[in-house]
Amino acid sequence: MSNRKLIRTTLADVKNKARELPQPRERSNGSSHRGHGGEHREGARDSHRESARAQQAPVQVRKRTPPPMETNAELFYYKKQIDAHTPMVIVLNDGEEIEGTIEWYDRGALKVNRKSAPNILLLKRNVKYMFKADERVAEAAE
Repeated sequence: MSNRKLIRTTLADVKNKARELPQPRERSNGSSHRGHGGEHREGARDSHRESARAQQAPVQVRKRTPPPMETNAELFYYKKQIDAHTPMVIVLNDGEEIEGTIEWYDRGALKVNRKSAPNILLLKRNVKYMFKADERVAEAAE
């Protein structure tokens, strides 16, 4: 076994290191429109401003935004099946299967058009799952 310790840096360590780094200084090329005395006063003001900015503005850390609560994937799926008039099999919580095309949907219901039976309005809370009718035929043929 090794006696090595795993050292992990914390956010506080990173912030402290950023504060300890010296601020870059601007180089002056010696040419000034004012005299020698004006240059000295100007440099003193600049260094004072830089130190004041360094004290006021701590290192900013961007917070991650949480993922959205709704992805709307369900709505896109319904829209795709409605536009394509895809025959669907909808399995209810009690095991009953309803076959037809989805005509429209809203937050709590689906309207299903059926060929051999009257159209039906299904509450989404009663739907266990659904799939395309041609997928069931493909599995039975195998």
